[in-house]
Amino acid sequence: MNNSSLFERAQASIPGGVNSPVRAFRAVGGTPRFIARAQGAYLWDAEGQRYIDYIGSWGPMILGHGHPAVLEAVHKAVDDGFSFGAPTEREIELAEEILKLVPSAEQVRLVSSGTEAAMSAIRLARGFTGKPRLIKFEGCYHGHADALLVKAGSGLATFGHPTSAGVPPEVVQHTLVLPYNDIAAIEAAFAEHGGEIACVMIEPIAGNMNFVRAAVPFVKRLRELCAQHGALLVFDEVMTGFRVALGGAQSLYAKAIPGFRPDLSVFGKVIGGGMPLAAFAGPREVMAQLAPLGPVYQAGTLSGNPVATACGLATLKEIQRPGFFEALAASTRSLVEGLSAVAREAGVPLAVDSEGGMFGFFFADALPQHYDAVMATDKARFNAFFHGMLERGVYLAPALYEAGFVSAAHTAADIAATVIAAREALKA
Repeated sequence: MNNSSLFERAQASIPGGVNSPVRAFRAVGGTPRFIARAQGAYLWDAEGQRYIDYIGSWGPMILGHGHPAVLEAVHKAVDDGFSFGAPTEREIELAEEILKLVPSAEQVRLVSSGTEAAMSAIRLARGFTGKPRLIKFEGCYHGHADALLVKAGSGLATFGHPTSAGVPPEVVQHTLVLPYNDIAAIEAAFAEHGGEIACVMIEPIAGNMNFVRAAVPFVKRLRELCAQHGALLVFDEVMTGFRVALGGAQSLYAKAIPGFRPDLSVFGKVIGGGMPLAAFAGPREVMAQLAPLGPVYQAGTLSGNPVATACGLATLKEIQRPGFFEALAASTRSLVEGLSAVAREAGVPLAVDSEGGMFGFFFADALPQHYDAVMATDKARFNAFFHGMLERGVYLAPALYEAGFVSAAHTAADIAATVIAAREALKA
């Protein structure tokens, strides 16, 4: 079987031939690669072609694929049982590990996906505050829950415009969408609606605009406004949690903003190590509103799955080894600096950024600070570059709007080979 025949076969039984839209290569054109196996920093497709992997299952594979300690933990868990629908000691161990690394949280609830965690965090914020409205930012993705599938219109804030069919306008009527990194917009929104705002949800580094940081003054003002108006600040760290730093992006902002803490945090990706696992966490007072203690209902048959928790726990333990994040960040910086250098050689505008094991690049003169600026970057050049890299055995995200990920398994030789491929792709 080859990729083309598999894709044709898949489209007969699966909508679009994929089970998550970006995998279809619609944004870049061409045929998706059907992956047969993975090991370390590499993927092999159905045709036996090897790729250096910078997707890493969209972030979870921070150790690389098939890390021995993770495999051992998962194999043992599988032998003990796939799922019980009852509490396990490992759930407690994973919760304790997360809380040890996240000072802003006192309790954590495990779920099975980032969408589920974000949706539940919003429900909890509304239940705790007794307020209906939420604020999100254009270009931030928090999963496909109905209330979050909203885009911005003109003006400082726009209510209720679904971006997906099947989402009635009344479902999103309490969702305000604001431009990212715009202090004036957030101040205006609180001035007009402050008494009704339950929470502000933000990706501190927006990984679905490729890689766009929330500016420190912007985050500081968000924290101040939420405190003043009794709203909860929710950090969506599904991508950034335990990926950009051991304590997540919030630990980086805490260094720049004295006393900074979000009220709720949403995690996924790394805490599952590649298994379906996510979580939301916060102070005991807020988390106590969840059933069975409080009136905010949330449940899940597979929440705290014993195989997933084994995978996540083993992953979290490995990334706490001395020097892990320093080495990971150095590898990532080496990659983006190499990409920047070959772009300069080729006379191609390229702006790059990275933090920990997460990176982004834009065919533009400067790093974008918001969604409109991302949309103005050179999409055609990105698409050509993507295919040029793929042909040379480098697997980048098949969309301009997605961040990239480096793992501990990527070697200096892998980074060097990637930079050489980039030089050739930019000249082609």
